[in-house]
Amino acid sequence: MENPLVLGHESAGVITGVGAAVTNLKTGDRVAIEPGFPCRTCDFCRSGRYNLCDFMRFAATPPIDGTLCTYYTVPEDFAYKLPDTVSMTEGALIEPLSIAVHTVKLAQVAMGHNVLVMGAGPIGLLCCTVARSFGASFVACADVADNRVRFAKEYAAHESYLMKAISPQENAREITSLFGIEQGFDAVIDATGATPAISCGIHALRKGAVFVQAGLGASEIPFPIEQICSKEAVFKGTFRYGAGDYKLAVELLRSRKVSVDTLITDTYSFAHAEQAFNNVVGRNGIKTIILGPGVNLDDDILTC
Repeated sequence: MENPLVLGHESAGVITGVGAAVTNLKTGDRVAIEPGFPCRTCDFCRSGRYNLCDFMRFAATPPIDGTLCTYYTVPEDFAYKLPDTVSMTEGALIEPLSIAVHTVKLAQVAMGHNVLVMGAGPIGLLCCTVARSFGASFVACADVADNRVRFAKEYAAHESYLMKAISPQENAREITSLFGIEQGFDAVIDATGATPAISCGIHALRKGAVFVQAGLGASEIPFPIEQICSKEAVFKGTFRYGAGDYKLAVELLRSRKVSVDTLITDTYSFAHAEQAFNNVVGRNGIKTIILGPGVNLDDDILTC
């Protein structure tokens, strides 16, 4: 990247002005911002898969500036009014929550399913809680970091597993045996992008089940394709979120079927935004909130 770029794409704010054609929002409304605006006219947009639009203008994706600023312009239908019971900090986390909603929907998680989530980072953790809200009877989460494994079980997973320095196949056997899922999981979601985790998840998959790749790592990896074929499993990629995902994420928070407050481990003023980013780079905490320029918590724009 050669030119300066405003960062930020997970945001909530207060409307300071509306255009003449706006009918459903007004000045003073608290909203969560969906930070990607498609063309609305291509085949993908018209079929409801606007996240695949080739002309998407997504915040903080060069050359499009992000949302970490005093004012940000957003189309009416990409600003979602927050219920009175949903805080501004929760509103800022609707973006990653929507990713989890989209992922769990693609995994076809339903009542009574057993679900394995690889990775206890923010997206993995949110996939755990969304899977439970969708009716999964058992959700397990695996990670290489002991502190995140412990947190996953405290937050949303029924059980968690610390990955060992053994083969992916052996880790998969230990997971399915330890949790009594001998036939494999009905759905597996990888939120790491790491080759060993992906391979382990596929080996832990039940025959005929669904594997969803949510984490991004290396562009090309060794892949246990024989497992996908012999199990006649379905492998899906996932990209951001689509029609209805933001709305459902807001409802999950309003109804308290999902909680995100405990994911917020640090809050910084706008003046200390650089320190906030360094905190994230250092893998400290889980989610970091940056207050908008010149505002206090729950006053105005929040970005994470």
